[in-house]
Amino acid sequence: MSDRIGRAKEKARHEVDRARGRAKELAGRLSGDERLETEGRTDRARADLRKAWRSVRERVRGIGDSLRKDRS
Repeated sequence: MSDRIGRAKEKARHEVDRARGRAKELAGRLSGDERLETEGRTDRARADLRKAWRSVRERVRGIGDSLRKDRS
């Protein structure tokens, strides 16, 4: 159960990071601040990368669980 809560918190953190990056990107675009816009894109890319890594981790975990069940 606590593992499920940890995953939910991690997912929420990724979404917050992505939204924060989008806000920075828009603020940079509106103000003409290229650095802020680039920082926002970087934050979004980082959040997307974390999400992809979480997906890979989940798949590997599922494969490991399947292999353990087959041995039983």
